[in-house]
Amino acid sequence: MALKLFEVTTKPISADEVVGRLADPEVGAFTVFVGVVRNNTDGRRTLHLDYEAYPEMAEQTLAQIGAEIQERWPTVRQVAIVHRIGQQEIGETSVVIALSAAHRAELFDSLHYAIDRLKEIVPIWKKEVWTDGSVWRSEQ
Repeated sequence: MALKLFEVTTKPISADEVVGRLADPEVGAFTVFVGVVRNNTDGRRTLHLDYEAYPEMAEQTLAQIGAEIQERWPTVRQVAIVHRIGQQEIGETSVVIALSAAHRAELFDSLHYAIDRLKEIVPIWKKEVWTDGSVWRSEQ
């Protein structure tokens, strides 16, 4: 069974496991972004985050981002994006984006693009829960 490159999950995410999905003997470089829950937002103490999504649509949109990257940067060999939904505590990983290529040249630009596009178009919503209230925000 092929490993899933674009996934929305309720399970904890391992960056090493996501990078492992891109294993290929012709690859000489990886770049990885790991987004974690921080303890504050604009000076307000964060207790935890709650993420919700329409998983099937979100996974299709993540795959779209992967296709856009490979069209724009043909030397990028593979892209994997895994986003966790549900309640997440401070320090837990909410998203991992991994890219591979034979060489490093375009990996950083394509990673930056992936992060921006994820926030721009993927239907994932985040509830920030603070000590003094909460608010829902889209990843956009």
